[in-house]
Amino acid sequence: MFHTLTRSQPADWKGFSRRIDQEMLKEVAGPLGRSVQVYICGPTLLVESAANTLVKIGIRSNQVRTERFGPTGG
Repeated sequence: MFHTLTRSQPADWKGFSRRIDQEMLKEVAGPLGRSVQVYICGPTLLVESAANTLVKIGIRSNQVRTERFGPTGG
C-alpha cells in the first residue's frame, strides 16, 4: 500500500508528498509486475484520473477496481 499526502506531512513522513501522477504510478506499479491488481477509492475525479493513467501505462482495465465517493446532491 502506498500513501501520498498533498497538503502537509508529519516530520517523520516517508510516503509521497504530491498529487498522484503518471510517474508515481509507474514507480509503484512497475515493480509489482504485469499481474498487479489495483484498487482505487476516492472522489470521482481522482479515481477516474488514476484509473485512466494506469491503463495508459499498460495495466489492463480488468486489473483496476474502483470505488467512488462524493456529494450526493441531496
